[in-house]
Amino acid sequence: MTGAGGMLGQDIVRVGGGAAVGLTRADLDVTDRDAVRAALGPEDVVINCAAWTDVDGAEEHPEAALRVNRDGARNVAEAAGTVVYVSSDYVFDGTKDTPYVESDPVHPISEYGRSKAEGEGATLEANPRSHVVRTSWLFGAGGGNFVDTMLRIGAERDTVQVVDDQVGQPTYTGHLAHALLELAESEDFGVRHVSGQGRCSWYELARFVFEKAGVDCEVEPCTTAEFPRPAPRPAYSVLASERTGLQPTLPHWERGVEEYLAAREVRA
Repeated sequence: MTGAGGMLGQDIVRVGGGAAVGLTRADLDVTDRDAVRAALGPEDVVINCAAWTDVDGAEEHPEAALRVNRDGARNVAEAAGTVVYVSSDYVFDGTKDTPYVESDPVHPISEYGRSKAEGEGATLEANPRSHVVRTSWLFGAGGGNFVDTMLRIGAERDTVQVVDDQVGQPTYTGHLAHALLELAESEDFGVRHVSGQGRCSWYELARFVFEKAGVDCEVEPCTTAEFPRPAPRPAYSVLASERTGLQPTLPHWERGVEEYLAAREVRA
């Protein structure tokens, strides 16, 4: 597995135990084609978690994001026997009012989304034994994420404003890791959507986190326009699947938050 030092990668290594060999960026730079070909071979099943994940930073550095999310993805797919490429709900523009399915055309509105969409295409073109897994709103123990940020802010302030006009599916990396490892053993290749069940806004997610964590911080709703960011976000990026056959189903996002909070307590 590539990108083992990241939030999702750490959970895959943990869940996979000795069966999952993790390569961090220090071990393997996926943008170095020769290094990838030396490290990976046609006998390898690779979950590719190496990614540029700075959504706002990609607006300023689009070529850097493409080097990792597109070119790096191609390098891994060309070298591996089977590959699982982790993609994003941000490949969609968010203009639908019903869940996006695998056959919906991609139309990213940010440079990050564009880099992930191109990474999907590069992976599928380079290796017919590819799983492209679109997921959304990741949070987990291995890196910075919205839930962790809210807990930090909630400990410092009495109130916080959170946007309530973006709706998606929070996904706990501890749950997603199991699904990716299952897919890695499957030959039912192609694009699929795998996210936490249910849906909510960022505002609703923040309120639930504070409630479950016992944090006394008032959450005030605001609009995206009131909280501008460098990269535009899709207003609606709920994912559903039209796939038949193997289709991992993750627990509800609320359960993911509860398990994440419990894990944080254990580590504290």
